[in-house]
Amino acid sequence: MKTLTPDQTKLGFIGLGNMGSRLAKQLLDHGFNVTVFDRDVTKTKALAAKGATVLTNIAELASSVDVIITSLTNDDAVRSVLMGPDGVFAAARPGTIVLEMSTIAPQTSRELHAAGFVKRIEVMDVAISGSTPAVEAGSVTLLAGGSSELFAAATPIFESIAKQFFLMGAPGSGTAMKLVVNTLLGDGMQAIAEAVVLGESSGLDRDRLLQVLSKTAVVAPAHVGKLARAATKDYRPQFPLRLMNKDFQLILRAAAEARVTMPVTEAAFRVNSDELENGMEEDFSAVIQQMEETTAATGHELS
Repeated sequence: MKTLTPDQTKLGFIGLGNMGSRLAKQLLDHGFNVTVFDRDVTKTKALAAKGATVLTNIAELASSVDVIITSLTNDDAVRSVLMGPDGVFAAARPGTIVLEMSTIAPQTSRELHAAGFVKRIEVMDVAISGSTPAVEAGSVTLLAGGSSELFAAATPIFESIAKQFFLMGAPGSGTAMKLVVNTLLGDGMQAIAEAVVLGESSGLDRDRLLQVLSKTAVVAPAHVGKLARAATKDYRPQFPLRLMNKDFQLILRAAAEARVTMPVTEAAFRVNSDELENGMEEDFSAVIQQMEETTAATGHELS
């Protein structure tokens, strides 16, 4: 398999949300020929200004490129775009490569790989660990499942958008590893929320508490920036609460299928869901706010 270099590879990108738009921009900045599609045409304008070709039809895009990257909201959206009657698999040429970068169930990734194989289209799940600032900085981690030959060939693409990338194993392994990573991300955020409320209830100054906590070795790098934003009650979404909620559901479904008990994750999911009921578009770190409000409502004084 030839190496997928910018001068020899036509890329198609489907799904230009918070992550996808930034990933597509990184690829353009690294010299790739990129054709884009999103159902919301307004999301294509900024990329068109940077040189991307815009198409308004998935089938037209699929039939005109060598590699298709998808970054979509959930399993249903991925199935529709790839396996629908007017989707990628129906229109792409044999030999086309699909790098599927959405966070979906490992079983769905395996299903897509099998369906692509029938059409002689090679599918690799390439899950992304990192929020939108990390995408902009090119510092995300990629977690792949599929062929080692394709993984090696796709190195120029991966190097354009990520700091590091790992082949985890067979199809579905990349998305499985993403669920492992996001278990720690979500559970860790809930642990921080509880620790912060404990400190406030014990009389510690909130600003000082958050500042010092961020300097300790027990807070993961992915959570450090959240503490600075929480200090000003800034919960604008970098990694939206609703997506963490979706990931919790995927994690717990995978756990049920594997008969794994996850009491901490179940508890974190409940608090996440309670905050989601507010109906606001917030960052997943807003569980800090949820815990503070719950504690205040029970009559505990917070600093």
